[in-house]
Amino acid sequence: MVKEVAFVVPGDLATPTGGYVYDRRIIAELRALGWHVQVLDIGDGFPCPTAQTRAGARRRLAELPGGRLIVIDGLALGVLAEEAQALAPGCRLVALVHHPLALETGLSAEESLALRDSERAALACARHVITTSPGTARVLVADYAVAPQRLSIVRPGTDRVAARPRAPAPVVDLLAVGSVVPRKGYDVLVAALAGISDLAWRFTIAGDRERAPETAQRLDAQIAGLGLAGRVTFAGAVAPQRLMQLYAAADLFVLPSRFEGYGMAYAEAIAHGVPVVGTQAGAIPDTVPAGAGVLVPPDDVEALAAILRGLIESPGERERLAAGARAAAATFPSWQESAALFARVLDQAAEQVAGQVQ
Repeated sequence: MVKEVAFVVPGDLATPTGGYVYDRRIIAELRALGWHVQVLDIGDGFPCPTAQTRAGARRRLAELPGGRLIVIDGLALGVLAEEAQALAPGCRLVALVHHPLALETGLSAEESLALRDSERAALACARHVITTSPGTARVLVADYAVAPQRLSIVRPGTDRVAARPRAPAPVVDLLAVGSVVPRKGYDVLVAALAGISDLAWRFTIAGDRERAPETAQRLDAQIAGLGLAGRVTFAGAVAPQRLMQLYAAADLFVLPSRFEGYGMAYAEAIAHGVPVVGTQAGAIPDTVPAGAGVLVPPDDVEALAAILRGLIESPGERERLAAGARAAAATFPSWQESAALFARVLDQAAEQVAGQVQ
């Protein structure tokens, strides 16, 4: 018997963010396991869809056959509480939460509260909830009333990479991967780099600059004002092969995010044997083992600058962390393993109306 699932995504599945990469890779692996996966694009602009986009999404969801097993990406589901309530009685609804919407940086208190209430109501309609990290699972239980028996953690997979030894170089290559949005903390990182401008480093940012154009413009102005324009390169949203080349060339991965629901770029860096400098925010401590990197408080420019100075000046310490990254990478799940767990959760969610799935 062919197993079927509708996988509902907001916009283009090829969008270069961690959440879409997760969806894309899980879908591909589910198909490899024999599942028939219908990908349903319900439109762009989530989590702030236009009235027209929302009406189109409601229509597409209503057209799904009764009884269908449906996974809805949380970027859309969180603002579709009414639609989820309409779907729930006739479908087997599974929510996939990468990152609670209310925890996005830059929201007003009113906006955050509205998103939290909407997402909480939408999640109450799901037969089961899948999330990507223990940290996000704790948030969903504590703040979104998701009962632990309705919740499963399916971490992102990583690709197995033959990490290269990194010989000391006269200039240390720093890499960050992630869209240029307020939550990623690039402003904090540039301020920290200005404090260590006496050292030999260069910095590359691989990430979409179009998601928050005003943030990108402010970052450009900050870099220029601090005299760092010749040392910072924007690579934009890069293809997977180019991203692998950037990881292979990097001496340190640095991303001082203000929150992450998992932090796939940190895991990818570790999989390539690159030591990580990140923050203690959200699920990042779940993703970055102690021996593979150093975490500082979010928004702490001085602490970040001090850690970067120490690591840039100490090739031996960088290599110690790189060895820790290589060891940690061997413990990360592959995409095949993650998809197999995802499939088991779907199987059990399909069978149980309000059952317990571990």
